Amino acid sequence: MTVLSQTALLLELEPVVEKNLDRHLSLAKEWFPHEYVPWSEGRTFAGPLDGEPWTEADSTLPEVARTALIVNLLTEDNLPSYHHEIATLFGRDGAWGTWVHRWTAEEGRHGTAIRDYLTVTRAVDPVALERARMTHMSAGYVNAHDDEVLHSLAYVSFQELATRISHRNTGRATGDPVCEALLARVAADENLHMVFYRNLLGAAFELAPSQAMRAVADVLADFQMPGVGIEGFARKSVAIALAGIYDLRQHRDEVVVPVLRQWNLFEATGLDADGEAARDQIAAQLESLETQAARFEEKRAARDARLAAAR
Repeated sequence: MTVLSQTALLLELEPVVEKNLDRHLSLAKEWFPHEYVPWSEGRTFAGPLDGEPWTEADSTLPEVARTALIVNLLTEDNLPSYHHEIATLFGRDGAWGTWVHRWTAEEGRHGTAIRDYLTVTRAVDPVALERARMTHMSAGYVNAHDDEVLHSLAYVSFQELATRISHRNTGRATGDPVCEALLARVAADENLHMVFYRNLLGAAFELAPSQAMRAVADVLADFQMPGVGIEGFARKSVAIALAGIYDLRQHRDEVVVPVLRQWNLFEATGLDADGEAARDQIAAQLESLETQAARFEEKRAARDARLAAAR
């Protein structure tokens, strides 16, 4: 079976990009970050303008919601690195280039809106937030599969959906209708991005089924959210998982399984030996995720029982 080069894949998929770009633009709704921020609640901070210093008492949000908001925002902050990665891989010309710039423009407003909300409502320490931003962005971001088209498409198909779920659940965890509405709007963008990438890899399954299958298997084997480089990410992600904002069960049942189902992956035909092996690996990965998710749920239930007894 012929293995298509990266250049050939980009050329063969360009008509699919153009079709899905038109679809995306027909569905994407114009929105404005400033309309989702309660500006009247703001007041000047300590500093050159002699305002009031931030204190812990300023925030009315649950601690875990603030943690999730910070992780989500710092992830969005690394947009320049993400743009560099996909622009280098997909190119800046034709339909691919148009998509790269449109995606970047839409993603850019997410960080703006979330940061404005956090600052105006004094939800988090702005000095600590800025220092965390500097640290995280200074490290940049490198896609583990930055030279492979299908691997990158597989990764973002899962990652965009995971981000959508994380934003929506973070909004609910705040208990603030304003924040929930903002993050629901951000999540709607992420969902459209996921559909775009998912459709492209769906077309790749028809074009090069074994290469697409291998890409999915490799991505699932080492999947990590783009915010993994955030300082203290492991500790923060555990707190987020314990709160049910984003955990292994959601990752398996609400991200991985629905995307695989859309690709009709387990019914794909025309696979070579490596494609079949990759599909077996995907099935094994699903079983492993189920085991890990069940184990985490048991530990979380035991922890919750201990906390309830202590109260």
